[in-house]
Amino acid sequence: MENGPGPRLNRAPAPSKPTSPASTFWQPIRSFALSQLTSLVRRATLRENDLAPKYEKVHNFKVHTFRGPHWCEYCANFMWGLIAQGVKCADCGLNVHKQCSKVVPNDCQPDLRHVKKVYSCDLTTLVKAHNTKRPMVVDMCIQEIEARGLQSEGLYRISGFSELIEDVKLSFDRDGEKADISSNVYEDINIITGALKLYFRELPIPIITYDAYPRFIETAKIADPEKRLESLHEALKLLPPAHCETLRYLMAHLKRVTQCEKENLMSSENLGIVFGPTLMRAPELDAMTALNDIRYQRLVVETLITNEDVLF
Repeated sequence: MENGPGPRLNRAPAPSKPTSPASTFWQPIRSFALSQLTSLVRRATLRENDLAPKYEKVHNFKVHTFRGPHWCEYCANFMWGLIAQGVKCADCGLNVHKQCSKVVPNDCQPDLRHVKKVYSCDLTTLVKAHNTKRPMVVDMCIQEIEARGLQSEGLYRISGFSELIEDVKLSFDRDGEKADISSNVYEDINIITGALKLYFRELPIPIITYDAYPRFIETAKIADPEKRLESLHEALKLLPPAHCETLRYLMAHLKRVTQCEKENLMSSENLGIVFGPTLMRAPELDAMTALNDIRYQRLVVETLITNEDVLF
């Protein structure tokens, strides 16, 4: 008689492989390295976002005649007609029906193929095309001025040679951020200050926009300093983000200019006289009203410089 199967024996689990000393040593280092790499990527992303803010911009549509069959890039329907079938954004090249242009989101992404100049270009258009926080001409000129001109007597008040200032303008329009404005090319710092002021004067929409202009003027008429500051803080919210950021950067620079007043003789009041009409332009006012506004323009800029750390 055959014996039945014997009782099953419980096998002891196989002993786990001992952890090697090398593995024990490198594990925390690998974890630390991974965390550091993640941190570096996060900081790089933050820096990138800081350098290239997502400014909103409306499209710059112009009536356009398209050659050959063309479809609307918004609704995807055919554009009928032989001439002026639709509109084209002069900044990003978007092609849409005239009716569709009224509902297209404000998501224009200017293309450098369409934005071919620096001066006389809309500020938000320029910074979005170059993917920067502020116009490169503002950053480059201010950096050059602070590097070698803060103690120059009459800084911003004394004008440089207009032919050379025009040369700087053409250099920026032609070469962009590669323009050479160093002392090797332009020894007189007043050429650089003149080029910066010219940039602001030639903006199609001033730094302090036409829409916000009346609010800033009314703010300057407030006698009480604290109430004026409160009102000015609210007025700044009316500016497009790119305009406000550029104004903040400029005011911080001008405040540093005033800190060298003993050498350059430029107080916040003097700078207000220079920059008031440069940063603010009256929207279609009669000559007498515009003349009367000059003192308020000066006061606005003077207050912005003096209280730059509080207002921005």
